[in-house]
Amino acid sequence: MLIITSIFASILAILFLRLSLAVIALRRKNKIALGSGANADLERAIRAQGNFAEYVPINLLLMACLEVNLAPWWLFVPLGVLLIIGRVIHAIGINQPPPKFSKRVLGMKCTFFAMIGLIADNLGWAIYVVLALNGLII
Repeated sequence: MLIITSIFASILAILFLRLSLAVIALRRKNKIALGSGANADLERAIRAQGNFAEYVPINLLLMACLEVNLAPWWLFVPLGVLLIIGRVIHAIGINQPPPKFSKRVLGMKCTFFAMIGLIADNLGWAIYVVLALNGLII
């Protein structure tokens, strides 16, 4: 069961929904059906949503792998929290006119650190399990 990953996926889905609704609202307000129409606010909203869609799925997949492989929760829950924090900071930074590049950078750093941590945890846990199953560690 993927209870922990389900909780994180749900929280992140709420954030994605919020970003998506912001894009829709700006499209309606500015009567722009496709693209950004050179509208800076819409361009920022589109990129905030797109960036979220680019980075969140792989992080959730890495979390799910750890949970399915019975890694202890403390190995990946803090990284999930860091991911959420990073995504919120990034969205705030990119959507504030003019864009707050320091917040965007901080948000991406949190996202990357979460991903790197999840990658390392997956590799480390896989090696640990293989060694344990072969009786090479207790």
